[in-house]
Amino acid sequence: MAVAAAAALTLACEAHGAQDVGLDAQLRGHVLAVSAHATIRAPLPVIWHTLTDYDHLAEFIPGMKASRVLQRQGGSVTVEQTGEAKFLIFYYPIAVIVQSDERYPATIGVRLLSGNLRQLTGAYRIENVPGTHDQFVLRWEGIIEPDIALPLSIAAPGLRESLADQFDGMVEEIERRRILQANSRAE
Repeated sequence: MAVAAAAALTLACEAHGAQDVGLDAQLRGHVLAVSAHATIRAPLPVIWHTLTDYDHLAEFIPGMKASRVLQRQGGSVTVEQTGEAKFLIFYYPIAVIVQSDERYPATIGVRLLSGNLRQLTGAYRIENVPGTHDQFVLRWEGIIEPDIALPLSIAAPGLRESLADQFDGMVEEIERRRILQANSRAE
């Protein structure tokens, strides 16, 4: 199932222009360690604004039902999010409050403040491809531990698939916004 999810992620991302797309999720004790990346051709402000558009994430992130900013203090943003992850035939509702620490133009760190996950920490990193001004590698690295009765070894394949869909949704939205911006400049 994990191989099928990775293949689906690669095929979906190739269809919309992202290059060198990958997602790896490994069990490490009681947590799932996730590493995802995609090379994207888009202006940095488009990438940054998409990643930090917290109030609209539910419009393009599969499985996310709602996302809203509760508080913003400088580069620190408190965000409430609800949604679900699919584990085999089960759906796991997710309700969390996270803190996002924005360090423009390179990183957005995320950590769980409260909710029904045991652990969630990670970061998006944006790295310029040397020799280009509009090509970047977007990376997500982090850990997640759901608070579920199923052993994580059973839930992991479904969680991997949900995470791949979510990362792909973010990449697709960045691509969509890049095209919209290019079209509006051409008019």
